[in-house]
Amino acid sequence: MAQFDLTVNGRAVSVTVANEETSLLTVLRNELDLVGARFGCGLEQCGCCMVLIDGAPTKSCAKPIWSVAGKSVTTVEGLGTPERPHPLQRALLDEQAGQCGYCLSGIIISAKALLDRNPAPTRAEIASALDDNICRCGSHNRILRAVERAAAAQRQGAAPGEAP
Repeated sequence: MAQFDLTVNGRAVSVTVANEETSLLTVLRNELDLVGARFGCGLEQCGCCMVLIDGAPTKSCAKPIWSVAGKSVTTVEGLGTPERPHPLQRALLDEQAGQCGYCLSGIIISAKALLDRNPAPTRAEIASALDDNICRCGSHNRILRAVERAAAAQRQGAAPGEAP
């Protein structure tokens, strides 16, 4: 048994695992009941498991828990609430960008990292930032529009859940 301390969604947590190679995704879902990040491929290829680690978008499905000890992890649950969604969450809803929605938590995390470092991205920059996220529904144009919408809302100072 091994114990690891980290910060998840702004809250200090301590987790005990039988194997220190247990993935961060497994710990988030099974130990901390944070199910927004999803298991897709298990090979760091699809982006469904994307979280922010110290602000950087990172695939969590093959990331051993020992590698994030002492770090800050943000999941999609840490961005907004149903009552006050993050501008990205609101924009995805407004653009009806999700069909099945399986990939959207990873897309939101990747887009959040982009907007944190570039509040006025071009469409090409948005597409590039989302390259590590696979959506099989074919909602790509709506997703791109939603990120553009969220960027505009944030630049105009709209509170989460409010129109710009």
